Amino acid sequence: MEKQHFLKKLSNISTFVFDVDGVFTNNQLLATETGDLQRTFNAKDGFALKTAIEKGYTVCIITGGTSKAVHKRFEVLGVKHNYFRVSHKLSVLNEFLSTENISPEKVLYIGDDIPDYEAMLTCGLKCCPNDAVPEIQSIADYICAQKGGDACVREVIEMVLKVQDNWFKF
Repeated sequence: MEKQHFLKKLSNISTFVFDVDGVFTNNQLLATETGDLQRTFNAKDGFALKTAIEKGYTVCIITGGTSKAVHKRFEVLGVKHNYFRVSHKLSVLNEFLSTENISPEKVLYIGDDIPDYEAMLTCGLKCCPNDAVPEIQSIADYICAQKGGDACVREVIEMVLKVQDNWFKF
């Protein structure tokens, strides 16, 4: 994508939609004896997410996962739109956009695998970690320098906020 066109898309973003596993995490799951699946999160992603929310951006999580710990993580960060156990992300995305009266062109979606494909096609800016599956990379407007779980979320949030002059000034 041409740089000017990409910067224009960044300047129009008001909403971030995220998958969880493979985006906020490195896709590795630790299975405990009780059957819980544990994940690790990057603190830089959390900081950027909280900052975006504090600056007035809308944030939405759409994931097939069911972890109470994951839900709690996003709740603590201030995410108000959390959708878990989602098998058809496009219908949930469309419902969210309609309910919140958000234009798809104003949405940055970051996903990493096939369940994100259709939903990503709907959004104005499609991003993925650099270890996303080839099908997702093929439709992405931007492939992050970072892998999933390695601050790729921070990377895209920071880009948007900087272009819109909403990042920190020193």
